[in-house]
Amino acid sequence: MQFTSFNDFINMGGYGFYVWLSFGAAALILTLLTINSAMGHKQVINQIAKRKKREDKLREAKMLRQQQKEFSDKPLNEVTE
Repeated sequence: MQFTSFNDFINMGGYGFYVWLSFGAAALILTLLTINSAMGHKQVINQIAKRKKREDKLREAKMLRQQQKEFSDKPLNEVTE
């Protein structure tokens, strides 16, 4: 389809409102989808970081308990040497 003027291009043979409305809706949906995906990605990364930090704390506490148990299981004369 060829247009003789810019106004004819905007009008799209009488269907310009529907054509530009559909382009605008598609652009809006794609923009919102991109923003939502970026925010979701950031949220997942934050959750992973929090979970790793929590697991590291638990692992450290478990190691401390294990070391305390080993220390308390030793006879008294080995502890003082």
